[in-house]
Amino acid sequence: MKRFCFSLLAIVSILVLVGCQFSETLNLNEDGTGKITMSFDGSELMKMGGEKVSEEGKKDIDTTVVFREFLEKNKDSISKLSTQMQEKLERLRDFKMHVVVNKNSSKADMDLYKEFKDVSELGNLFSDFKTSMVMGGNVSNKTEEKSNTINPIDKALTSEDDGVKVHYSFRNNTFNRFAEIVDEEKMKKSIDSIEKARMFLASSKYKLKYTFPRKIIKMSSDKATFSLDMKSFILEVGLIEYMQNPKILDIELELEE
Repeated sequence: MKRFCFSLLAIVSILVLVGCQFSETLNLNEDGTGKITMSFDGSELMKMGGEKVSEEGKKDIDTTVVFREFLEKNKDSISKLSTQMQEKLERLRDFKMHVVVNKNSSKADMDLYKEFKDVSELGNLFSDFKTSMVMGGNVSNKTEEKSNTINPIDKALTSEDDGVKVHYSFRNNTFNRFAEIVDEEKMKKSIDSIEKARMFLASSKYKLKYTFPRKIIKMSSDKATFSLDMKSFILEVGLIEYMQNPKILDIELELEE
């Protein structure tokens, strides 16, 4: 597990230097249950920074992390972290993460996913994903320290949700996803930090890929692309654009009865 954690942190260190693609995939069932997945495609990352990944993590990776088991196994160590970090880790309890890193094929894929009973229980998946990428390194390396000091990359990725909350709802054939800016000051700091990486993140994308049990008959966005059966859509924006204005992916849609 320790070698795996270091390999993840090596990938994170390169993530801030090159383009990357994120996909938020939602599959909603008729009864309101479903599955949500945050996928990270780091193929470009591997092509541009593969040598650095190779230096930090000698072996290829194909593994699944069950966060419920991880949190239970490391509960004593986690208790020594800050309250803020403990709360962020606890949000991962019902998630699993599948990680595949193959240097020969320049593949670096991460899927953070969970099944839910009610879509309203979901939150800021992008924030949860960033926490999941660095949690192993924090737990394994920081627990012996008296202070919970983390390096600049960890700090950037595990900051307090950038002042944004994401809400989901599904009632009376109507589905909503909307972002709420709950702290303007934190949001401003987040935007300021993005400016330093604008050149490197210019090609990065954030994509919604949602599937519903019935046809979509009305959609608030005119930029979405629909499947032939009208039960799915894809909506893509630039990652920087999304981080600067999370409400750009606010959507409301209506399903046929």
